[in-house]
Amino acid sequence: MKKRDFIRHLGYAALAAPWVASAWEPGTPAKARMPYPKGSGEDFWSRIRADYALKPDYINLENGYYNIIPIPVMEQFTEHVRQVNYEGAYYMRTVQWENKKRVAARLAGMLVCPEDTVVITRNTTESLDMIIGGYPWKEGDEAVYALQDYGAMKDHFRQVSDRYGVVCRQVSVPNHPASDEELVALYEQQLTPRTRLLMICHMINITGQILPVRKICDMAHRHGVEVLVDGAHCVGQFPVNIPELHCDYYGSSLHKWLSAPLGAGMLYVGKEHIPKIWPLLADYPRDPGDIGRLNHTGTHPVHTDLAIGDAMDYLEGIGLERKAERLGFLQRYWSDALRGVPNIVINTPEAPERSCAIANVGVSHMKPARLATTLLEEFKIFTVAIDYANVQGCRITPNVYTTTAELDRFIGAMKTLAARA
Repeated sequence: MKKRDFIRHLGYAALAAPWVASAWEPGTPAKARMPYPKGSGEDFWSRIRADYALKPDYINLENGYYNIIPIPVMEQFTEHVRQVNYEGAYYMRTVQWENKKRVAARLAGMLVCPEDTVVITRNTTESLDMIIGGYPWKEGDEAVYALQDYGAMKDHFRQVSDRYGVVCRQVSVPNHPASDEELVALYEQQLTPRTRLLMICHMINITGQILPVRKICDMAHRHGVEVLVDGAHCVGQFPVNIPELHCDYYGSSLHKWLSAPLGAGMLYVGKEHIPKIWPLLADYPRDPGDIGRLNHTGTHPVHTDLAIGDAMDYLEGIGLERKAERLGFLQRYWSDALRGVPNIVINTPEAPERSCAIANVGVSHMKPARLATTLLEEFKIFTVAIDYANVQGCRITPNVYTTTAELDRFIGAMKTLAARA
């Protein structure tokens, strides 16, 4: 969808109408809602903020677990719930699969993939565990992943190790790598002739560090190793072109930065790999190369599938590149202000190409749990503590509705706590 069609699609007033600097409540008639200013100035982002119902008790800087759904998407989602409930079994027995496939095809287009390589799942964990658990392992095969990877994936690798005799090798990704080559070499050193699968993060969830995925994939392929990419935080945060990454498998959560309802994810499987992956849930017999055989879920909330399309509408109205630029600006607004401050530790690389919305910060004399608790109780700022895998601090994730005034409050709070040593 073109940006100029954004407002028309959602039923809003035209972009040319005067901008009104006041929010509106859920349920406000579409014709009464505020139009969107042109450009990328603060007036535009203030208007975007008005699309969110925000709890006033705290400043929410923990958007990484789940991105709040903007009200226009929430209203569409609610309408889908009503419609599916209205049609009942008729909907479920006639068009649910066609609609899900249609939304998945559109998602594939956003990721520049063939539509027959992408399916909608419930989250990144389901997507990646389908590959880890469904891979045709043999005793003695080896897998490589990082200490900083998400716990559920590491747990599943340990399970296939116990079940099939797979040898798991682990690296530790430095918070401040000197170069891409350092990271490539780190993984390459763990590869052996028995290595079958390498898992890497596109963006490390606890620090926000973006890894050089294509370089790592190209290296792994030279050794005959396939690559599974954890892109949980990437789809909807910045442009993702899966073919350009040269990966074999890619999973993401759509209820994070795409701001779809909870329980929405995606999985990409390279066409040549589909036949060998065992599905998580058994499906009726299909062609081995049909990715649909990996997507049997039983009865599930089909209205969530439909709302993914509405989330894409909203994202396209903002513009993904404009959103990524804004998120990167917000992250660097606070992180640059705190770099070099005594007793402040930034656990995310400084180079702008190595991060976007997410970064991690700690105070040298405070445990992360106490830092998070103090930020909430004393300063009314909600974050999440991270205290493992060489990362001690709080993960800070502003969103498109976050203001620089809110980040100023966070910066001031961190400087106050750092000075209490």
